[in-house]
Amino acid sequence: MRSDIEKAIQLLKRGDDGAMDKAVALLQGSVFAFSMRICGQRQDAEDTMQEVLVKSLAYLPNFDSPKALAVWLYKVAKSRCLMNRRRSKFAPKEDLSLEELTPDRAELERLNGSVGVSPEAVAIRGEQGQRVREAIRRLPPNHRIIIVLRDMEGLTDEEVAEITGLQPGTVRVRLHRARLFVRKEMAKGQSVSSRSAARLPGKVKEPSRSGRCKKMFAALSDYLDGELDDFSCEEIETHMDGCEPCKKFLRDLEATVKRCEASPAEAPDPKKTASMRKKLLSAYSRALAAARN
Repeated sequence: MRSDIEKAIQLLKRGDDGAMDKAVALLQGSVFAFSMRICGQRQDAEDTMQEVLVKSLAYLPNFDSPKALAVWLYKVAKSRCLMNRRRSKFAPKEDLSLEELTPDRAELERLNGSVGVSPEAVAIRGEQGQRVREAIRRLPPNHRIIIVLRDMEGLTDEEVAEITGLQPGTVRVRLHRARLFVRKEMAKGQSVSSRSAARLPGKVKEPSRSGRCKKMFAALSDYLDGELDDFSCEEIETHMDGCEPCKKFLRDLEATVKRCEASPAEAPDPKKTASMRKKLLSAYSRALAAARN
């Protein structure tokens, strides 16, 4: 939602009432969409949207940088969303194990026999978008926040680190495990025909998961995001040339990232946001008038 925040900054610089109203409307949409991805509940997202804007409104004219405003908004929203999720029975308690997220022999067989589908074509299907959202919500909170900020909100590793207070290296580790988790959840919906095709005799050579495969799985997100040095990239590409199942797995993980990036943002109720915005701007005007007197 960075483009909306950039537009909001431009409107805030104008300073007139009409621009302020439009700016706040854009920020309401951004905060709500982010909160829905983290909270998963519309009421929680609406409450978070209101609380964040109440806390932020007086400071909005001080922001000249979209990055600085985005970091501020996401920090405030993140704290409230994760606090709500900790109270939810739906939030998973376990951490993510890399070993459990990497594919076993049977799954590599299915991948080796499956037919490739264009990630762009899959991402626009409403049912796929819903499945992505559901998979994201099944993530532990400390991994969910990373993949939402990085792959769905389009922030950089450094910005995610600033918002979460984590080291960039920790961001990268959690991002990769979150992607693997979402990919695994999406794979559960694979069609029966694809699974059956993978088991037809003579069609597929049975793959194994060697030590080299395991080592490569741990670095796939860094490879996809261009975070590896040339030697490491060449090592992975050489392995891929001789390991068709791993090549299919990489394509599957890349498709998962694209699905997350293309997942449409959910919008708030326009009547509720209009009513809330009117109250916010009225309170803001009174606060400005009091400050001048």
